[in-house]
Amino acid sequence: MEKYKMHILICGGTGCRASKSELIQTNLEDALKAKGLEDEVQVVTTGCFGFCEKGPIVKILPDNTFYIEVKPEDATEIVEEHIVKGRQVMRLLYTDPDKKETVSDAKNMGFYKKQIRIALRNCGFINPENIEEYISRDGYGALGKCFEMTPQDVIDIIKKSGLRGRGGGGFPTGLKWEFASKNEADQKYVVCNADEGDPGAFMDRSILEGDPHSVLEAMAICGYTMGADKGVIYIRAEYPLAIERLKVAIGQAREYGLLGKDILGSGFNFDVEMRYGAGAFVCGEETALIHSMEGLRGEPTVKPPFPAESGYNGKPTNVNNVETFANVPVIINKGADWFSAIGTDKSKGTKVFALAGKINNVGLIEVPMGTTLREVIYEIGGGIKDGKKFKAVQTGGPSGGCLTERHLDTPIDFDNLLAVGSMMGSGGMIVMDEDDCMVSMAKFYLDFTVEESCGKCTPCRVGNKRLYELLDKITEGKGTREDIDLLRNLSAVIKDTSLCGLGQTSPNPVLSTIENFYDEYMAHVDDHKCVAGQCKALMQYVVDPELCVGCTLCARNCPVDCITGERKEAHVIDVEKCIKCGACMDKCKFNAISIQ
Repeated sequence: MEKYKMHILICGGTGCRASKSELIQTNLEDALKAKGLEDEVQVVTTGCFGFCEKGPIVKILPDNTFYIEVKPEDATEIVEEHIVKGRQVMRLLYTDPDKKETVSDAKNMGFYKKQIRIALRNCGFINPENIEEYISRDGYGALGKCFEMTPQDVIDIIKKSGLRGRGGGGFPTGLKWEFASKNEADQKYVVCNADEGDPGAFMDRSILEGDPHSVLEAMAICGYTMGADKGVIYIRAEYPLAIERLKVAIGQAREYGLLGKDILGSGFNFDVEMRYGAGAFVCGEETALIHSMEGLRGEPTVKPPFPAESGYNGKPTNVNNVETFANVPVIINKGADWFSAIGTDKSKGTKVFALAGKINNVGLIEVPMGTTLREVIYEIGGGIKDGKKFKAVQTGGPSGGCLTERHLDTPIDFDNLLAVGSMMGSGGMIVMDEDDCMVSMAKFYLDFTVEESCGKCTPCRVGNKRLYELLDKITEGKGTREDIDLLRNLSAVIKDTSLCGLGQTSPNPVLSTIENFYDEYMAHVDDHKCVAGQCKALMQYVVDPELCVGCTLCARNCPVDCITGERKEAHVIDVEKCIKCGACMDKCKFNAISIQ
């Protein structure tokens, strides 16, 4: 018989913890104890629910009531109203912005309606530090099934499913496993790449925080197929919560005999350890990652040999990222045909995206391959913040491209995104509005790749630095048309001659913004104007004499005394002395100051 009559689930992901979800849990437990309900209602910390914009999130079971933006001081009311009296706390429920209706069940929210959660299936549903909750949701059942098959049978299922690597390369996972299985050696390794480095990306972190056992189970399955008895999770040290929960999960799996010697009486041995990365973006490339694991500089090497032949410690090694592994147990349990029925012809299954930027519903989403950008941004994402106009979306992080309004009906999959000048990448998706300058955006990404380049090859080390300098020159108002041509030519050289994927894809933001926002580049070099008003060197604050009433507020708040004018007369800004701090515009109550 079920011990508890009700469960209160609290998001325990990094984002919600930063908003005091741990204190919410403590207050809920105290409130339940005060009512003598601690033995009837269980409070459970889970992983990320995904709807980060509305966190911290509290969910009540069995009635599936979904509370948003919960504060520690709301705990008593939730217990007294909902748990004791059976009445929902209406002010904590989600209100649909279009229909203006209150929604209590997540499945009726626009944010979740088009999602299919496979990699994220357990996040927000189980306590990630309780192996029994994972087992109750078919956990480790896939590993047991694999022991009833030959290693090649398991590989064939993964191949038939059409699963491709979710770390950015999109290589067929089953084929990768098969290569590693066919290379004979006295020692082989399974490596999980958890070194998530894209700006704004938190897909892998959330899976490890919310469902670490799914990755451990998949790594053991991979080890079985290729004859490896050792697994290594390479995780960035900046993920303390994910590391903590992985440590707990590994310890529990060993205690239950699901890692270690003779797993489930099969005769198969497999164990997992962790290695910490220092947050180098280039270590997302598998050979650079392996070198870092070996204690060397995180630099890529020319392939072949591929890691499947000579990887960690010179032994056959299979490297997959967190999300790729998280799909594996479901494929084994539900079958290759079930998985391949989701998605598109060449891109099967779902993809997890970290939806960020100028969008109403920031969060973690998982959608079927083939879902359009329009559906993600306007239906799941809820459209652009503050009613602004959509301008661009960057997919694939610093390696991807900026897509425009005319690309909104592009189906999201590996091939379609490449065809329009971007890429899937690991799953970062940053939305921009009319106030964003696309030249500055390209410069932002180049600044990142220059900083993250390992420096091993000249095209990436020097070429990207030159690209950044050209973009900086343009945003300073000193660029020429020839500089735009030089950007294009240099980008092509870097793409063709760089050693690894970081360098080969680093010019994508430059090329895509020139392609899709050429007029914006021309405004910078011909008119010395930034149409978005973001490039400081090209901004000019001016006073409209028709609107200025001479209140002197602007002059009194100017830190460099560049505004002159008598009281009750129109003021004037000396553009030579102006430092463009914006203090005058902030203080003006009559909208008399604008940027030109």
